[in-house]
Amino acid sequence: MQTGLVHLHSLLRWIILVLLVVSIIKSFAGWQGKKAFRPGDAKIWLFTMISAHITLLLGLYQWLAGRFGILTTSLPEGISVMKDKFYRFYWVEHPVGMILAIVFITLGRGMAKKIVSDETKYKKAFIFFLVALIIILATVPWPFRGIVGRPWFPGM
Repeated sequence: MQTGLVHLHSLLRWIILVLLVVSIIKSFAGWQGKKAFRPGDAKIWLFTMISAHITLLLGLYQWLAGRFGILTTSLPEGISVMKDKFYRFYWVEHPVGMILAIVFITLGRGMAKKIVSDETKYKKAFIFFLVALIIILATVPWPFRGIVGRPWFPGM
């Protein structure tokens, strides 16, 4: 079960990245083109938020009760979380970064419900989504990240 959850969590990262890039492009185009806000934009933003929240739930489970979870793993004798690259990344950096990114995605999605001008909706959503993308790209365990790296696609 653990392996399946890790694979699902890793696959969902690609869905989030694609939806986030689409959300960024649509919000930038709406902002710069001074377009009227459309329900299709709100749906894309909603799907981006939903996929991020589902991934968050899977990640929180793994963070707490997964193979290297806080509740299921004890650190080797004499090892501090902050001095060990592996545990620091998976117990601190990755969860904190992703929670922050999901907060920004949720704020960006929330702009669809605000009663403000369409230009302001697009502009603020663009900024929130862009910040979320930068945080995600910085805290994903990419294969080139050494000891914390994971494959591009699960099972590879």
